[in-house]
Amino acid sequence: MYAAGTAMVGVVTLALVLSGCGEALDADPSPTADASTSTSAEPSPSDVPSSTSPSVAEPGSAPPPWLGTRVLKEDAEGYGIAGPTPKELRNRAWTLPDMMPMLPGDGFTAEVDIAPDEVIARSTWAPGCPVSRRELTWVRMTFWGFDGARHTGEMLINARVAEDVVGVFRRLYEARFPIEQMDITTKAALDAPPTGDGNGTGGFVCRPSVGQTSFSQHAYGLAIDLNTFQNPYVKGARVIPELARWYLNRSRRAPGMIHDGDVVVQAFADIGWEWGGDWNSLKDYQHFSENGT
Repeated sequence: MYAAGTAMVGVVTLALVLSGCGEALDADPSPTADASTSTSAEPSPSDVPSSTSPSVAEPGSAPPPWLGTRVLKEDAEGYGIAGPTPKELRNRAWTLPDMMPMLPGDGFTAEVDIAPDEVIARSTWAPGCPVSRRELTWVRMTFWGFDGARHTGEMLINARVAEDVVGVFRRLYEARFPIEQMDITTKAALDAPPTGDGNGTGGFVCRPSVGQTSFSQHAYGLAIDLNTFQNPYVKGARVIPELARWYLNRSRRAPGMIHDGDVVVQAFADIGWEWGGDWNSLKDYQHFSENGT
């Protein structure tokens, strides 16, 4: 995402910025008959293609050249208006180019430091965020891509939980759980128009929860989103990323998906973090947080 003018620019950050992660779960709102305003966590059957929908992408395949470039029309709330998932994005299984130098070794490796000025400068941190810049840790670590190769990514996370988070990603690496790209959300992404096809994995983003005035747990560096496209946010008719409807059928076992009781959910549970896929009033399949919101 550091080189402008490529189709990859903003793909990861858009998914994290637009995700609904951390929305308040005070009560399970009553669904209405109007699908456009329903707050039921489950989409209607017509929104979810059957498990026999054709598989298009092959593991290790290249992304379509238009990825991250086709801006969606926006609704009154600023979200993209999208139809079904394009066939090229079903069974999505590629890994985007690394933006960090490869870490040494041939297994899991992590480097943890206080975030330097240049990293803070390209992140979403600013005065007024609920965490000080000195409380943020810059983590570089290896992960398995959908191409079956070792990759290196970066993440900002609250220093208090950095050791636990690194332990989680060590377990995911050992299990060869695939990740498309791991990167830091930038300020530019906060104002970027929606393309609905981002697939981010990351932690700190200084923003409120969707539809709320209070800060998301991401703004404290105490939440992580993982493969946002394969694990979308859904509340009624709202799906984020907007083109990820194919993945609302959670009976699928496509690469990169998170399921109840799997290695991802268990690894986070073992450090005391909760999964948004367990929520009732909405489902946030990508989201894990220390306090469960």
